[in-house]
Amino acid sequence: MRLRHSLAAACGALALTAALAAPAHAATGDFGYRFTGMNGQPQDVTLHDPASSECVTLQEAADPDASGPAFAPHNDTDEFAIVFTGPDCTGDSWTLRPHGRPATDRLKLRSVVFQAR
Repeated sequence: MRLRHSLAAACGALALTAALAAPAHAATGDFGYRFTGMNGQPQDVTLHDPASSECVTLQEAADPDASGPAFAPHNDTDEFAIVFTGPDCTGDSWTLRPHGRPATDRLKLRSVVFQAR
């Protein structure tokens, strides 16, 4: 009798674990941007399949006191990209369409969040 209860409890725990371990949703595609490197030259970065609904602070532009903002974002994902002038999705924001054209060097950013609409 105890074996049946133990087996039932183990199966229930396994089912619960499998349900909670579902993968997080991600935007499909690439999001690119540029930043000025330590040598003063522009460098390109690409985020592949970035997480949805999570603020991403760009490492190269995270600290306003130590680095310039990133620039020229290109949203080639299947979700809208909302770019922010400050880290942690703060400051002014602009929305870039899915699979849109690259923005100009004048659009500055330090963080981004991806959202389906």
